[in-house]
Amino acid sequence: MARKPQENPQLDMTPMIDVVFELIIFFVVTLTEAQKKDETIELEDGQHGIVLTPEELPPTHMQIDIGIDKSGKARVSMGDRDITMDEITRRVKERKAKYGEFPIMIRADWAVQHGAVARVMNACTAAGVWKISFMAIGEDKTSKPGQPGRPRLSKVRR
Repeated sequence: MARKPQENPQLDMTPMIDVVFELIIFFVVTLTEAQKKDETIELEDGQHGIVLTPEELPPTHMQIDIGIDKSGKARVSMGDRDITMDEITRRVKERKAKYGEFPIMIRADWAVQHGAVARVMNACTAAGVWKISFMAIGEDKTSKPGQPGRPRLSKVRR
């Protein structure tokens, strides 16, 4: 029994379209997970610092967020996950073994006690990385007459 040749052979595109949609969903989800950061952190004014755009950051850089939880204590996180100082040291060591020397960007809330920032810095240097920078905003976000804002910290002179 021989088959009759079809006059208009067609290819079913439905499975291919399904695969393309699944790939799009996969890439959108992984991209948003990679770009998560703690939105509750309010950065300090950094008008006189070096301006870096995300495109100028090396792909191997590591960002550590230091915010304040509801009880007023410092909360250290990477992405959307809270981490301990031991985890920071372990992650920094692993990344240093993989990429060599790389920069660490600390994103600390303006009201965080310096001791919390110092502990994060100590964890990084214990792992052998000393290229540590701080992220800040480039414009003054303090209160202006007639506009609500955060209180300005006064400098204490001794």
